[in-house]
Amino acid sequence: MHPQPPDPFEVPTIDISPYVTAGPDSERARVARQVDDACRRVGFIQIVGHGIPGEVVGGLTGAMDDFFGLPLDDKKSYRVEGANRGYSPPKSESLSLSLGVESATRMNDFFEAFNVGVEARSFPELDLSESDYGINLWPGVEGFEPRVQRYFGEASRVARTLTRIFADALGQNPDFFDTLTDHSIDVLRMNNYALPEGTVTLDGDLTGMGEHTDFGIVTVLWADNVAGLQVLGGDGVWHDVAPREGALLVNLGDLTARLTNDRWRSTLHRVKPPIVDGTIARRRSAALFHDGNVDAVVATLPGFVDAGEDAYEPITIRDHIKAKLAGSRHGKANTAAVREAARVLAAAGNTVVP
Repeated sequence: MHPQPPDPFEVPTIDISPYVTAGPDSERARVARQVDDACRRVGFIQIVGHGIPGEVVGGLTGAMDDFFGLPLDDKKSYRVEGANRGYSPPKSESLSLSLGVESATRMNDFFEAFNVGVEARSFPELDLSESDYGINLWPGVEGFEPRVQRYFGEASRVARTLTRIFADALGQNPDFFDTLTDHSIDVLRMNNYALPEGTVTLDGDLTGMGEHTDFGIVTVLWADNVAGLQVLGGDGVWHDVAPREGALLVNLGDLTARLTNDRWRSTLHRVKPPIVDGTIARRRSAALFHDGNVDAVVATLPGFVDAGEDAYEPITIRDHIKAKLAGSRHGKANTAAVREAARVLAAAGNTVVP
């Protein structure tokens, strides 16, 4: 009897509008079942029915174009040392080190980025430190802040809608994630993948953004419909993924994998931009990271550890994110990411184009 071939890789498309518009219970239950299946098999979802108006997305992309179009020296004036805020120049980060994996292109991720996020002072009733959050540094670009803030608010709403779906899909109380996210470190990272026109000459394999898993609970990603994003499938092969028209890409972070003891996947992904005649096609993306409360402890949920399995050790979100950022920003390999690193090293290294 011949073994069955693995299921073809596909990122499912799910309409989450029953949760956005308070649809009937039966429709919400259907969505929760679809999300559970996608999170078990893939860890990535294309979501439609999210309710973010097109003009809000257009405002975001216009703000990104205005900022990234500035001269490099001007952009560098918005660097914020020691905080996950402000500008990151090209080749200043290495995402693979957030997993403890030494990439051939260490500190060679050529994307540039600008980060904004929630600040500790947003929660005056709590004794929080800005060292865990960070103060936003807004560039002096006309209309940048209001355009980005409007999208940030919408994407944060979508992230919280998703955690409400997650609670249902995992059989938890509807407010389960509230205790983990009511003062969440939410960060919006706007990315620009581009190099000056001309021949690309980099040591090692060209990397837009190295292989990594996301740090927190869930990520909501807007991206250009340009090739580049690759997801590591269960077959050990890197697959190209592009957003559908009007859709957002959603993927799980490490903390959700910890909650479910990897029942739900925190899927490895990377960006490998296309090179045509020695030049790179420009690609933009904006990722809203819904990372959770800095002081919350994440432990595997009861009922998600089968006989003979080891559960993840409980960890505070502060310590988890600190170790991941020490890798990506400061070149210190994250020795705690044992399971994720093993998946990178076992990957086949070739890519399948859908």
